[in-house]
Amino acid sequence: MSVDALPARPPLARTVAAAQLALVLAFLAVAALWLARMTAADVGPAEMRSGAYDPKDLVPLGMHGWNPFMWLYGLTAMLFLAGLASPLLAGYGALLLARDRRALSGALRALLLVGVVAGLVVTVLRFTPVGADMQAWWLD
Repeated sequence: MSVDALPARPPLARTVAAAQLALVLAFLAVAALWLARMTAADVGPAEMRSGAYDPKDLVPLGMHGWNPFMWLYGLTAMLFLAGLASPLLAGYGALLLARDRRALSGALRALLLVGVVAGLVVTVLRFTPVGADMQAWWLD
């Protein structure tokens, strides 16, 4: 079989896989910060939404433009908000898996599949009462 007979890799497959995983990791980072803050303060989800436990207080060295932790916080916040696009990316990833499975490498297929499943799970978790509490805390 010649190289010309192999199907071309679909455009944006790696980008979609990377975006899916970045959005899921941002959600997991916010969830870990929320649980850690709630555990450290020994409070429940209702108290976390009160505004007394602001997530910006977790940024070491304060919220200043020269602070690299502030930039990391900002990037995580943007990715967490962009996580509302997870269903769209999951749909496109599923389409790529169904339509172009032969053109994708095994690793890229696995990465897309993990991204699709994780994106759908994160989307469902986002709309549960616990997820709504976490989102209200983060967007405070």
